[in-house]
Amino acid sequence: MKLSSDSFRNGGMIPAENAFAALGKDGQVSLSANRNPHLAWRDVPAGTESLVLLCIDGDAPQDASDVNRTDRVLPANLPRGDFFHWSLIDIPVGVQAIAEGALSEGVTACGKPGPAAVLDGLTVRQGVNDYSGWFAADPAMAGDYYGYDGPCPPFNDECVHHYMFRIYALDTPRLELEGRFTCADVLNAIHGHIIDEAQLIGTYTLNPAQAAQARRSRKKTA
Repeated sequence: MKLSSDSFRNGGMIPAENAFAALGKDGQVSLSANRNPHLAWRDVPAGTESLVLLCIDGDAPQDASDVNRTDRVLPANLPRGDFFHWSLIDIPVGVQAIAEGALSEGVTACGKPGPAAVLDGLTVRQGVNDYSGWFAADPAMAGDYYGYDGPCPPFNDECVHHYMFRIYALDTPRLELEGRFTCADVLNAIHGHIIDEAQLIGTYTLNPAQAAQARRSRKKTA
């Protein structure tokens, strides 16, 4: 299988429109359009009964005590782990793409509803992402964040974050998950059902220095 996007190239920077937060020209961070990126896949193997899509930030700091502090810097060598941004399951085999903004448009305080969602007139399911835990102590934002919520890495992080979009071809038409489920639950449920998979990686940063360096690099390669 192959996974691609019209929103960003593999290894390239994810546009601010596809992020939860964006860096303004004044260097300030604000909420962004939070549109899910366009994604398309091909060469789905014979025998596939359904597809699953995940988005994982593999560079999330494991210690969040200094996150987004103006008086501290998160060094690139800080211990890192996964932060889950999206799980979409029971995608029918006939679906070959997801349009940009089809399942997420704007930031929804307390989270978008779920798990049921409609894609191209067909019913699919989405799990809660890790913003559910991140905002748990914030009365204005706390809730179950279903579906896609895009990048919002710490603005004081020296590490440019990498977001892994993964699609899995499965031998089952419906995963054995009921009610509220997480991305970790999806990974457990697909074990033993994977026929094939593909990955697409995008990068993102809210660190002004890292963002400026990324812009310079793009100009050199343009």
